[in-house]
Amino acid sequence: MGRNVEIKARLSDPEGIRSTLERLSGSPPEVLEQSDTFFSVPRGRLKLRMQGDRSELIYYERPDLTSAKESSYCIFPVERPDLLLEVLAPSIGIRGKVEKRRHLYRVGNTRIHLDEVKGLGGFIELEVVLDEGENVDDGAAIANRLMEKLGIAREDLVACAYIDLLEGEGK
Repeated sequence: MGRNVEIKARLSDPEGIRSTLERLSGSPPEVLEQSDTFFSVPRGRLKLRMQGDRSELIYYERPDLTSAKESSYCIFPVERPDLLLEVLAPSIGIRGKVEKRRHLYRVGNTRIHLDEVKGLGGFIELEVVLDEGENVDDGAAIANRLMEKLGIAREDLVACAYIDLLEGEGK
């Protein structure tokens, strides 16, 4: 399984953060249109991500905390998302769908997403990618330093996934 350390927050100053991100990353963002279909599973979260002509089945486990937290994930490329959806929907059930436009920046080993989520508004996510054997505390320190540079306030932090927010179950 892959691992990263994540922080998610509501986006209070999109233009200021965008300007800082372009300076830190040294390049403009990659813009992605993503549609995530979440499935009902007993543990973790399972979603089918469709993004242009690329689709992936993503399973991840992550505690619902506002602080920097470890996320473990598996990503499986999907050639026939329509067929996979046809199999998974009736067998385990669809929990809901999240649609977003994502601006992806890269700063060192960190992926930074500026997301405009349909029905929720603007968010920022920091994902510090951890290599095999890398320490979660080191990843958290990187995420916290970036949070400071970007001016992300603690009161804007979000503990849960977008699907939870859409269902009204989280902060």
